[in-house]
Amino acid sequence: MKVALHVGQITQPIPGGIGRYTRSLIESLPRDEVTLYTFACAESPQDAPPRYKRVSRLNYRLEYELWHRFRNRDLGIEGDIIHAPSFAVPPSPNQPLVVTAHDIAFMRHPGAFSKRGVRFHTKGLKIARNEACALIVPSRFTHDELVREGVNPNLIHVIPHGIKIHQDIDSSHDEELVNSIQVPKRFVLAVGTIEPRKNLPMLVRAVEEARETGEDISLVLVGPRGWGDVNGLDRDFVYELGRIEDDILNALMRQAIVYCVPSIYEGFGMPALEAMASRTPVIASGVASLPEVVGDAGTLLDPLDSQSWAEAIVKISQDVDFRNDQAERGYVRAKSFTWESSARAHVAAYREALRIWRNKR
Repeated sequence: MKVALHVGQITQPIPGGIGRYTRSLIESLPRDEVTLYTFACAESPQDAPPRYKRVSRLNYRLEYELWHRFRNRDLGIEGDIIHAPSFAVPPSPNQPLVVTAHDIAFMRHPGAFSKRGVRFHTKGLKIARNEACALIVPSRFTHDELVREGVNPNLIHVIPHGIKIHQDIDSSHDEELVNSIQVPKRFVLAVGTIEPRKNLPMLVRAVEEARETGEDISLVLVGPRGWGDVNGLDRDFVYELGRIEDDILNALMRQAIVYCVPSIYEGFGMPALEAMASRTPVIASGVASLPEVVGDAGTLLDPLDSQSWAEAIVKISQDVDFRNDQAERGYVRAKSFTWESSARAHVAAYREALRIWRNKR
């Protein structure tokens, strides 16, 4: 089976979560079942994916708008299937279309997006709903979100993301790396774009309440500023680092007392899984997709109740046995999320899309 995968996100200076998902698919799809073709609007990236084709010399933003407007264009892409890993959906008049819908945050929290972004993603969702033979989502939560927006549930495939567990990690330099960015030794960590839906002011209050009990702990935030104002972060115990190198981020993950995900909306919650894989205890909101990821291997709380978060932070900080138990349970759970199983489920979704396409014709 020949699969043409749009890889536009990995050609960007900062690939982001969709770029990491795309790269993981490229590495994990079984070569004995899938012959992979890749395409985008940019010149071939330095680490070129298989059988890469540049389909346009236009700026990618303009090209994506044209894709959404002119759906009968033939881009000359080889493949039995075209897979769009985001709502930048290429026209596919002659091949079945598969679209990955990570979430619909642009509808639930439009203030976190530009007006153009909301329009673009809404159009992409409409195209996926009307044209795709299969929609891949990372969680049951996102499945239910799409069904509420009129997507045929029979076309939706729930396929969680995977994670690579590295058995031979050299963590001997972690403390040195963390010291190099001048953050305190005892800290709570949160990673992600800083925007309203991440609910970070509540986490600041929770850490402040934990400190009021005598707990010597700070809050480290990693990630760029997103669209929309987030107030309440300017405190002397809050360290906002922006984007940082992966080796420093990985060291922070392993050195953190606890990793927190206070979001009120997540389509999957990949950083929580990464923290569990790092044997770092996780506290997460008990809403959206996060219970599916964390399960009983972490602490799930009301995202509006800062006192309960403060109490959980203090317990993990002070109770070494509990912290170690949570760390080990999280690690065991993280190992069940593999890219190999995710890739096999993608292949099954491709085959079902082909079957539906052939039955239509």
